[in-house]
Amino acid sequence: MSKIEDGRKIIAELMGEEFLEKKLASRNEFNEAVQDYADEVCFGTVWARPGIDRKQRSILNIAMLVALGRPNQLRSHVLGAINNGCTKDELKEIILHCAVYAGLPAAIDGFRVAEEVLREKGMME
Repeated sequence: MSKIEDGRKIIAELMGEEFLEKKLASRNEFNEAVQDYADEVCFGTVWARPGIDRKQRSILNIAMLVALGRPNQLRSHVLGAINNGCTKDELKEIILHCAVYAGLPAAIDGFRVAEEVLREKGMME
């Protein structure tokens, strides 16, 4: 199996088959290079490495994406974190921790995105 195929398998495990299908359906001649890069390097190489588990990687991703103000990517990775075993309380603490180091506006946006995902997953009223 190639690194790209490995990456797509990990994406499906993290975020679900539906997410992967939408991602592949959005593929075109303009974005195929960046999609292949993400599949191969991000997921097929880095996410596939030993050393830390997927839940730990998800925690890191959430913190970095909140700090960088990347709500679209954060949405996907909150879903992945839930699939990797992060609880609602852990997500709350991760994002609250970001308020101290990345700023309150970034954390507020992070809470908003995480709440949307939690509601969609039936984990919040």
